[in-house]
Amino acid sequence: MNAPRAVRVITDVAAVDRPFDYLVTDATQQVGVGDRVRIDFNHRVVRGWVVEDVPVSPDLKPLSKWLGYGPSPSLLRLAQWASKRWYSPVSRFLITSTPKRQITSLPTAPVAKPLDASVLSEIRAFSPGVHQLAPSTDPLELILSAYQQTHDQEGSLLVLVPTEAWAGRLRGRLEQRGCDVASGDQQWDRMRAGWPVIVGARGTALAPAPKLCGAVVVDCDDEAYRSEASPTWDATTMLVERCRSDDAPLWVTSCVPSPTTMALGPLQVEEGLSSGWPRVELVDRRFSDPRDGVLSREALDECHRALDGAEPVAVVVVLQRLGTGRLFACRKCGELARCATCGQGEEEVDAHLACRERHELRENFCRSCGATNLKRVRSGVTTLARDVAAQLSQPVTELTATSDPSGPLHRVVVGTEAVWQRVRKCGVVVFIDFDQYLLAPRESARRRALMAVAKAGRLVGSRRQGRGLVVLQTRRGEDEVIKVVQSGDLSGLLEDDEATAKMLNLPPYGAQAQLSGEGAPEFADSLRSLGIKVWGEGEAFTASADSVETLTSALRQAERPSKRLRVAVD
Repeated sequence: MNAPRAVRVITDVAAVDRPFDYLVTDATQQVGVGDRVRIDFNHRVVRGWVVEDVPVSPDLKPLSKWLGYGPSPSLLRLAQWASKRWYSPVSRFLITSTPKRQITSLPTAPVAKPLDASVLSEIRAFSPGVHQLAPSTDPLELILSAYQQTHDQEGSLLVLVPTEAWAGRLRGRLEQRGCDVASGDQQWDRMRAGWPVIVGARGTALAPAPKLCGAVVVDCDDEAYRSEASPTWDATTMLVERCRSDDAPLWVTSCVPSPTTMALGPLQVEEGLSSGWPRVELVDRRFSDPRDGVLSREALDECHRALDGAEPVAVVVVLQRLGTGRLFACRKCGELARCATCGQGEEEVDAHLACRERHELRENFCRSCGATNLKRVRSGVTTLARDVAAQLSQPVTELTATSDPSGPLHRVVVGTEAVWQRVRKCGVVVFIDFDQYLLAPRESARRRALMAVAKAGRLVGSRRQGRGLVVLQTRRGEDEVIKVVQSGDLSGLLEDDEATAKMLNLPPYGAQAQLSGEGAPEFADSLRSLGIKVWGEGEAFTASADSVETLTSALRQAERPSKRLRVAVD
């Protein structure tokens, strides 16, 4: 007869973020740390995870059932760290690393094999750290270098890319070179068994591998790595902590490294970086013929040249819709309506104009020439697709986040940034209104604009290839970002972003959290009483501190109101 045993369990009930002890029965003797179980919780049947063994005490309820394998013990520690870092119940992170079906047995992981000599001869060594690569640079060489440096170490090499489609293609390329790769929910058992290489998108940062021997994050500043739903965790930060815990090396790449990325270590810049950016043509619509359509004459000429080529998809037209505002431009001189205080685009507010921060509520007129006939310069994707089809006399595929991911594509594609996931190659990319990026109401707007051009560059090729072109239609031809994308020299802008982050206490030199909901004012007052700087109004506030530790500690100490509250930690 087995000795009495008890375990501590965290339930999947998010509102109850504390563990409870249960007795292990003869029917659940196989339960281990991290495993999934079913329990009787206040006369309800709920699921949970075993987090540790504990001494047996009187009057413990028995476990109802063993439900199979769950996250590895190392993932439990990571989830507990993440719950403090992003002010969230532990269960929210454990759910991400839990299989969608019951796994009651694990396969035997293969032994990682060294790369063939023919493959090794084609790659160079990349040391761990931060690598600034050109948009057109294939990251496969860096990934293979990381694999070769870690294949004889205990654990798995974790590789993150921005999208699942990219992960699927990368898996095939790595398998062609002799690597044993696991990816996707259907191969959760392989990840849990410790397969040599694990590839995936954001959620794979919480892959259930028992141990890491190394990790690679491709395009670590891509917004896809940050969860929009609560908790607002990001995969790069998660992997930095995971590699620290497992004493594993980390490689990260970025076309436009943020101050947070550059703080991870010395920046290693690719040789010939500027020539790896795409050719860019600027069209300043302030000087365009008013009779031109949504595509300027210059953009129209480039589209026709691309359609004369052999690319299956010849033209991609991008319209990024950021925020809820509408940009306004003067019908007479073409200048955008912008706030005199912060430079953001202004929107209509009660028949007046004002920026999102409401620095000044002013009458509807142009600051440049005094004219009062301002016009909206933003249209929807559906309307844009109709107008582009008319201008090019071509059928058009409309792509948004809700489009069928397997539908056929015409030679002309119009859409939001969903096009990056579907289109692999084209002749020309036209940003119909690049000002939507430049005037986005956030401190990272310039980097996001550069990232958009970088993604377009992957479709059209680099300058040295001379294959395709990126066309930027704007009314801000003097903007610093425009000059940067034309020259390909990002050094000045990156230094400026770092200086701004230091001055404003932005990450990594400080920390912020966005508070929203009916309970936000009450929670903001509680944070102020703890010495945290908070500003805002209505149901939207921003809390700021000198460090993440200070901010998250205050969030945990503050009294959470019973009203609806959302906390998004940057």
